[in-house]
Amino acid sequence: MTGVTLTPTLATILFVIACLCGYKYRRVWKAEGPRWQLWLWGVLAAAGLLILGFVPLDLTG
Repeated sequence: MTGVTLTPTLATILFVIACLCGYKYRRVWKAEGPRWQLWLWGVLAAAGLLILGFVPLDLTG
């Protein structure tokens, strides 16, 4: 996967989505909700943050 980069706009959108998923995870966890929802929101938040952490930004565009 050479040449894969994120634009600043896409990175910002991904960050906001990851934050919202983390917020939903926390609400389900505090309410002691269903485990499948914990997994869903937790995996989505983690995936978004991992993508942001390991895919470089394209700041030349």
